[in-house]
Amino acid sequence: MHIITHNIKFSGREYLFLSVCLLLALIIGLLAIYLNNLFITIAPALVLLSVLLLILIFRNPLTGLILLLTYCFFMAILNREIGQIPFGTGVEVIALLTWLSVWYNASRFDFKALNNDLVWLMVGWFAISVVQIINPSGASPQGWLQEIRSTALAPLLITPLAILLINSKRRLNLFLVLILTFSFLASLHGLKQLFIGLSPGEQAFLADGGAETHVINGQLRIFSFYSDASQFGPMQALIGLIALILAVGLNGWIKKLLLLSLAILSFYGMIISGTRGAFFVVAIGIIAAIILSRNLKVIVFGGGLSLAAFVFLKYTYIGNANYNIYRLRSSLDPSDASLNMRIINQQKLSEYLAAKPFGEGLGIIGHWGREYNPGHYLSTIAPDSYWVKVWAMYGIVGFVIFFCLWMYILGKCAGMIWKVNDKNLRTKLTALYAGVAGIFVCSYGNEVMNAMPALIIFQMSAGIIYVMCTKYIQTNKQ
Repeated sequence: MHIITHNIKFSGREYLFLSVCLLLALIIGLLAIYLNNLFITIAPALVLLSVLLLILIFRNPLTGLILLLTYCFFMAILNREIGQIPFGTGVEVIALLTWLSVWYNASRFDFKALNNDLVWLMVGWFAISVVQIINPSGASPQGWLQEIRSTALAPLLITPLAILLINSKRRLNLFLVLILTFSFLASLHGLKQLFIGLSPGEQAFLADGGAETHVINGQLRIFSFYSDASQFGPMQALIGLIALILAVGLNGWIKKLLLLSLAILSFYGMIISGTRGAFFVVAIGIIAAIILSRNLKVIVFGGGLSLAAFVFLKYTYIGNANYNIYRLRSSLDPSDASLNMRIINQQKLSEYLAAKPFGEGLGIIGHWGREYNPGHYLSTIAPDSYWVKVWAMYGIVGFVIFFCLWMYILGKCAGMIWKVNDKNLRTKLTALYAGVAGIFVCSYGNEVMNAMPALIIFQMSAGIIYVMCTKYIQTNKQ
């Protein structure tokens, strides 16, 4: 002890500070024992952690974006295991703090990078969403407020941040490492649910109604630490797709082996989720990657493999003894009962919305519709699709704008990636593009692109493609 304290001298203020801290620690400990509430002892640590994070965020806004990305991955498990706290609000809080840090460090940024059609399209979509509050259908303003957060506000906050902060190859690598690592952990947690069992929060989730959609014919649909299986499946498909494209396109056998292993693990996670729409993330993404490869051999070989996989699932019964493979194969069966129910619901919506070109307003259908507009006809119909949800909320006019907006973005991104000559960079951007295209199409079958963590990866990927292509096409860097 003498060695540690030797030559260390404290001033009077430092002695006072240490004395106050010790006294506060004693008081907090006594209160925790007296009130039998351990949270009292945790609260000071949480306050100190929050202060530390604020300092780090304002020193470097990238810290805020990394924190936001991390938070979006693990938000659902916090909500399920802890509860009673509006964890969803944390997304806006962290995003706004990051924007404040950008403003505080404004001299370090070139805001001209934000003057592009992607950002302006996000601004335009947000404006359209705001105007929906005066929709004459009389939808609840609370439902509108909840829905606009994921439908328009999050894309408006996240996309420009990605353009400003993920603007170098090194930062692109960081983004890829983070999403691959987090998804690897999600895969492991999914295996734990399948082979070991569920946590108390997960069991409560099933008991509280989750079993209706997550236990099919006695088979548990794995959801890992995401909100549900319809998020876990597409996310595993997305990461498996990205890892596979990177494994094929990047150099280094160790890197290839690790990425290929992650791809296999992720595709297995996709299968055990029981989310059939996740198949289309892979199918569309592979087609996009093959086209952008600019390699005739890859196009022919990859196209042949894709066709063989389609024939295997569509026209054979091999593997049907495995329930997960059987369920995945049913995604291509036009007589599937679930698909027919969705078509019936869409026919009902078509008749109801025929005279409502601007829809019935945000929050009128789906979860927020049931909670804030329980007496409305649309709240009784399950959208089962983000595209259908947009159609119901914004009408056919809004849906056409939404669809054309994203088709333009996908076309523009593909054209920009095609011009990138740096092979490694083009491979990484192609992987992100394939994910964006796959998630967009998959959202026809599930609400994916408007839910975390798919939403933040989707929007950040689009922003990264824009800024990286613009930078490296213009500068001709190799």
